[in-house]
Amino acid sequence: MLFDELVQTSRRVAQTSGRRAKIELLAALLQRTGPEEIEPAIAMLSGAPRQGRIGIGYATLEAARAEGGAAGGGAAPRSSLDLAEVDALLERLARTTGKGSSQAKERLLQELFARATPGEQEFLFRLLTGELRQGALEGLMTEAVARGADLEPEAVRRAAMLVGDLGAVARAARSEGAAGLARFQVQLFRPIQPMLAQAADDVLDALAQLGEAAFEYKLDGARIQVHKAGDQVRVFSRQLNDVTVAVPEVVEAARAFATREAILDGEAIALRPDGTPLPFQVTMRRFGRKLDVDRLRAELPLASFFFDLLYADGASLLDESSAQRVAALARVVPAEARVPRIVTTDGREASAFFERAIAAGHEGLMAKALGARYDAGARGAAWLKVKPAHTLDLVVLAAEWGHGRRRGRLSNLHLGARDPDAGGFVMLGKTFKGMTDEMLAWQTTHLLELATKRDRFTVYVRPELVVEVAFDGIQASRQYPGGLTLRFARVKRYRPDKGPDAVDTIAAVRALHAG
Repeated sequence: MLFDELVQTSRRVAQTSGRRAKIELLAALLQRTGPEEIEPAIAMLSGAPRQGRIGIGYATLEAARAEGGAAGGGAAPRSSLDLAEVDALLERLARTTGKGSSQAKERLLQELFARATPGEQEFLFRLLTGELRQGALEGLMTEAVARGADLEPEAVRRAAMLVGDLGAVARAARSEGAAGLARFQVQLFRPIQPMLAQAADDVLDALAQLGEAAFEYKLDGARIQVHKAGDQVRVFSRQLNDVTVAVPEVVEAARAFATREAILDGEAIALRPDGTPLPFQVTMRRFGRKLDVDRLRAELPLASFFFDLLYADGASLLDESSAQRVAALARVVPAEARVPRIVTTDGREASAFFERAIAAGHEGLMAKALGARYDAGARGAAWLKVKPAHTLDLVVLAAEWGHGRRRGRLSNLHLGARDPDAGGFVMLGKTFKGMTDEMLAWQTTHLLELATKRDRFTVYVRPELVVEVAFDGIQASRQYPGGLTLRFARVKRYRPDKGPDAVDTIAAVRALHAG
């Protein structure tokens, strides 16, 4: 397949407003791809090449495009690049390391841009800078894969959640149909996408939605998924990264649990001597880039608490009810390592439990439907989070340079919510409130690393950094594309444990505004 077919489909999807029409466009393209092309096609259409980050900075890309591409007069008059050819070149770029690798990568990029048409150049530039990231399109892509293979979307979605790779699922669906999807089962040491929650106004709202419900402390820690087979234990983060080496206490605790095989869902958290939690950012020091694990363990020991059991001794529990999974958890994990929990229909009892959670220093409560299965990767209404104040997880789209004592630091953040239907992110407003000097220094360093372009006042960045924002309300606004903005928005904390695909949607923001 010519690379230009994918580029044109991406452009048409972005210009199309209807969900069904978008799915038809994507499905038609996927049906035309060959077996070897379907995985790179899905990755590129989602704005995330299979090779991941390939070690190319914005300045290098700009220089390569200027030398080999349109700015240098070298754009190809007609399309000649194959999709597989582009994927192979990205693989070469990712594998080019060591002495002289920067110059070698720039030469490869110049050759690529010189062979690309203007439209292909623009797509490649946005793909490699992260500006094309459309993880929010994954739901549409899942339906497109199902339609292209004449399968039920739910079967494709479930397989993708279990394996964490829609491209691999699409290839199996294309070649083997439903039988291919059946091969994707829960497997030890292959992480499962975590189940997510929507927001509720308070415990009474949660009870109104769920009826009798389980309420659990919402710990302000790092989400972990623990896989155990005998003494072999591996720990994965919310983003499915292997963090085993960073958390030896979690490994030791899991080895003592009363089961040979298990997959557990829980939280790792740093506690004060009195048992109250340290701030989230302190816990996240245990998951930093450069770790001195022995020293950090001595200075900042981690406790682990679990709230779900997904697999036990050869049997998947994903389709069991929440009540059944928690009962199984209680047989495996001792009470002191389980998250505090009650089951009730009584609003006064739930409210008192909420107050105890807050008094203990935790974020609030999780409310869970007793009959719900574990819907991996989904943000459904079966799990609801209840916090004292409204908060949203949003992505940073840009930041403006500060003034006065903030001069020289990136301060005013442009905030975006996910738009799963259109793809990408919708700006909801700006904030410079709630930031300490330490946070300003940290975000300036990290945002400059993510920069894609800049002008005199603003640095525009790849939409990767997730920030939790507290606010007092939502109001209509003609100033921002989503038609809404947050009142008195303030930064509560950054969420390095979350990726941009985990931020709240514009639909969720509109629902809060309407409610």
